Amino acid sequence: MTERSLDDLIDEVVVGLASEEDCARIEKMAERDAEIAARLDSARMRYMALDETADELELPAQMWERVASDIATKQVSTEDKPPEIVDLTPAIRNRNRWRLMAIGSMAATIMLAVVLGWTLNARLEPTVIAVLLDAQGQPVALVEGARNNKTLVTLLEAARVPDNQVMQVWTKPDSDGPPVSLGLLPSERSGVLEVEGLPSPAADQLYEITFEPYGGSPTNLPTGPILGKGFAKTPVL
Repeated sequence: MTERSLDDLIDEVVVGLASEEDCARIEKMAERDAEIAARLDSARMRYMALDETADELELPAQMWERVASDIATKQVSTEDKPPEIVDLTPAIRNRNRWRLMAIGSMAATIMLAVVLGWTLNARLEPTVIAVLLDAQGQPVALVEGARNNKTLVTLLEAARVPDNQVMQVWTKPDSDGPPVSLGLLPSERSGVLEVEGLPSPAADQLYEITFEPYGGSPTNLPTGPILGKGFAKTPVL
């Protein structure tokens, strides 16, 4: 299995297109491999916005009451009444109404497929990936850097941010130069950061997350405790 096919399979698991066997296999792999678990969390974050755009559809008002009424009306014993011509006009009208609803549902499904296809094609293609480790050597975050200077930061556990502080993400494009801020994670959640003017990320580039005063480091350099740090590697695509 190539790295690209694994990413595609993870996307299919997240959006519900994978088989039960593939879902179980990916979950077991994520339990054993922290990097795969991070990639699974990253995919879930990417498609969260798509889930939030879906509108909740409700059944027509008093539908069940109308169904029960129709059933009660048609429950006439043939022993009590002679055969009669049944007026099919209401049934045809109901059939047409439900057909229109089905067509509307199909249109919504097609639209969702178009949006999903666009999202799959527009996903972040990282040129480097870094697993950030804490002081105990445990993975706490996954950083994916792309050529367009977009950086996806996926937290692997809930961070305990001190009061009046915020998480700030840093990198060192030049190993001999100072750290450069990539931005803040004020919501204490995973997110995408973008900084213009930086060179494309490269292998062995340092990434780290620190706790800084609310609003960011006052010196524009890391000053607080380090949540996690790690060096980037080039993924095999």
